[in-house]
Amino acid sequence: MGSSPARLVIALSVAAALAIFVVYTALAGNGVADLRPSTLAGHTGDVSLVGTVVGKPQVSAAYTRAGMRFQLRDVRSKNAARVPVLYHGTVPNQFKTGADLVVEGTLRNGVFVAKPGSMITKCPDHYAAKSSKT
Repeated sequence: MGSSPARLVIALSVAAALAIFVVYTALAGNGVADLRPSTLAGHTGDVSLVGTVVGKPQVSAAYTRAGMRFQLRDVRSKNAARVPVLYHGTVPNQFKTGADLVVEGTLRNGVFVAKPGSMITKCPDHYAAKSSKT
């Protein structure tokens, strides 16, 4: 007894849908939450922290061992919440007080410990209101 061509079409359709789902989740969903300093408290595991550098970054003479310390606050917000960050790794040229950036890491004992090399600075143009020409 031969199998029905409809079964083959259904099986191939299901397999194609599953393959598309796997590719989509691999490319689009990295599984890491994007948080602001005001929403970081209570989160465990790896997250991406998005914020604006405030204060003067502290870089020790023994940077390679001690790392760099700075604070982040919410981007373009009046919220006073700040999070201290400990970072090791390459620092982008655009890093400075007032720079908007993203770092990936984990909150440990009230300090966000960033993964080495995870710092990415954001272009301020993405946050600026569009000007209207009159």
